[in-house]
Amino acid sequence: MIKKYSVKINKKVHQVEADENMPLLWVLRDILGMEGTKYGCGVGSCGACTVHLNGEAVRSCQLPISALAGTEITTIEGLSAKGDHPVQKAWVDVDVAQCGYCQSGQIMSAAALLKNNPNPTEEDIENFMTGNICRCGTYTRIKKAIQLAASK
Repeated sequence: MIKKYSVKINKKVHQVEADENMPLLWVLRDILGMEGTKYGCGVGSCGACTVHLNGEAVRSCQLPISALAGTEITTIEGLSAKGDHPVQKAWVDVDVAQCGYCQSGQIMSAAALLKNNPNPTEEDIENFMTGNICRCGTYTRIKKAIQLAASK
């Protein structure tokens, strides 16, 4: 059933009309035109669609719009106005991206990790990031970038 929803995304309230079961991922991409959040698997297993919900990393492909009342969502577009979040800067410094497809989800997960654990161990990083798949295999550079961002 199509309904009207008010959702706060990147500190701005958006009014959208969508089916109550439409995942946040499709609201972001198809209705609001925010294409930084990527579709990967559609079942929450790969992490390409990761956004922050009230500061926590979540898979947007699994969140129906009807469950988002009163929440704050941050996408890759809202992580930093100038792309200068410490994780984004570390990604560039370490030259993490290869194909780049998974990177917005990787960055959003890494930012959530560092928000909750500003000085993670190597094991903490591996455990937290384990749900984010990189088909290019840049895991070593991802870990190095997270360590660099944590040190700043």
